[in-house]
Amino acid sequence: MTKHVSPENQTDENQSDMFRDDILSGLLRDQKAISSKWLYDDVGSHLFEAITELDAYYPTRTEISILAQNARKYRRLPGARGAMVELGSGSSRKTDLLLNAFPDLSVYMPIDISANHLKAAAERVRRAYPSLAVIPVAADFTQPFGQLPLLPELPVLIFFPGSTIGNFEKTEAAALLSNIRSAMPEASLVIGVDRPKDAKVLQEAYDDPAGITAAFNQNLLQRINRELDGDFDLAAFAHKAIWNEGESRIEMHLESLVQQQVSIAGETVSFAKGETIHTENSHKYSEEAFEGIANEGGWQIMDVDSDENNWFSVYTLQAA
Repeated sequence: MTKHVSPENQTDENQSDMFRDDILSGLLRDQKAISSKWLYDDVGSHLFEAITELDAYYPTRTEISILAQNARKYRRLPGARGAMVELGSGSSRKTDLLLNAFPDLSVYMPIDISANHLKAAAERVRRAYPSLAVIPVAADFTQPFGQLPLLPELPVLIFFPGSTIGNFEKTEAAALLSNIRSAMPEASLVIGVDRPKDAKVLQEAYDDPAGITAAFNQNLLQRINRELDGDFDLAAFAHKAIWNEGESRIEMHLESLVQQQVSIAGETVSFAKGETIHTENSHKYSEEAFEGIANEGGWQIMDVDSDENNWFSVYTLQAA
């Protein structure tokens, strides 16, 4: 469960139309599904930040420990002396580890789908690093890259933390990496990737006892009610986290507890009892599996850093 976001600024009207069309088309499939990018409105983004503080949610603290140990090594990358583009920046907490280690960085460009959350994070970075040019881009990078704001002729380092790459199907992940390479072919890419581990650890990370992950997932239904004049009864849906061993991924679903009909943007959608809406995947990749996806996307692994338990890895990639 991670942030993801296409560097092409959307108007509120355009994004509203995309949201409506995606929701209705996704709920008309045999296996109802909604892209996980729509989990991250302002409420969802704040709930996700709360999830990252949970003891059971290992990915954030494990990735932070890897970045803290290796930030000075990443300073050797050319982009550390030029421009850093962060995909799915969220609150930008992990960013500080690199910004503090990159004293010669000139430009920081965070990209995130949640505009208000992004604005607050960008303002915080501006105050903390007054000599740094901060150029936030509110956009969705799950789509092919459009026009980014012009950067000076500087080397670029792309920072893609949080194992967001795991939210995509394998072919989609390779296509996304290919799009990034096409948009910024000379850049280095520092990317976080979650690894396979004990199913109990994974289950607890995505279905916490405090119910914050459930609230995060169910907020999607609240968002539909708010923005699309929906009438979802949240009490009639339950959060489910499933470990799909064959696909090496955690799946998040919202399960209908009763047979029911829901109105959305003037349309009626029927649910059978036990039917689910598939809201997110989080693939866990071995080094061999991720190397295959990186290579397919046109990247070569130059380095890999992991924690002592091999629960999480941060890769450094260069265009092949």
